[in-house]
Amino acid sequence: MKQSLFSIFAVAAVGAIVSSSALAADEKAGKEVAVIKTSAGEMVAEFWPDVAPKTVANFKKLANDKFYDGTAFHRVIKGFMIQGGDPLTKDDSKQARWGTGDPGYKVEAEFSDKPHTRGVLSMARSADPNSAGSQFFICHGSPDFLNGKYTAFGKLVKGDDVLEKIATTPTAAQDRPVQKVVVESIRIVPADSIK
Repeated sequence: MKQSLFSIFAVAAVGAIVSSSALAADEKAGKEVAVIKTSAGEMVAEFWPDVAPKTVANFKKLANDKFYDGTAFHRVIKGFMIQGGDPLTKDDSKQARWGTGDPGYKVEAEFSDKPHTRGVLSMARSADPNSAGSQFFICHGSPDFLNGKYTAFGKLVKGDDVLEKIATTPTAAQDRPVQKVVVESIRIVPADSIK
């Protein structure tokens, strides 16, 4: 499906506005982290706005809008990654379409030399490098074949045991957890508020 030049420029302009305002807010409020509360426990991730400013701003915006609340980690591959962020996973009747949902827009890729190692947050996408929206994954292994091809934008600073628990949960067809792993909430908070 082709987008018009207007819609591409509109998305780019919104991304620029969101990223510049989010970076300004970061500088003013101090460093922020994401608290990812799941049915399997809690993880905390730091952001890398220096390498992926638009992606970080988009993730924070979606989290602040409570977009991720009630979604699930719908794809889990031990030794590789856990993937979530699809709004369709809030509805079990849409299981056939899980993995295809987004916020209604795409975010331009921000590839960097940050390696994909255990605990790294990165954006899921289709074959089109600029097709990321809301779906993200957290590396369980160190999939270096993703380096420079997917947008890494942060890393876990707490909750590696929860990552391990989710990544090793039993799965069925399409790498889907047998027991649903729900993202209860993702909240953006000052880093110094985390103990």
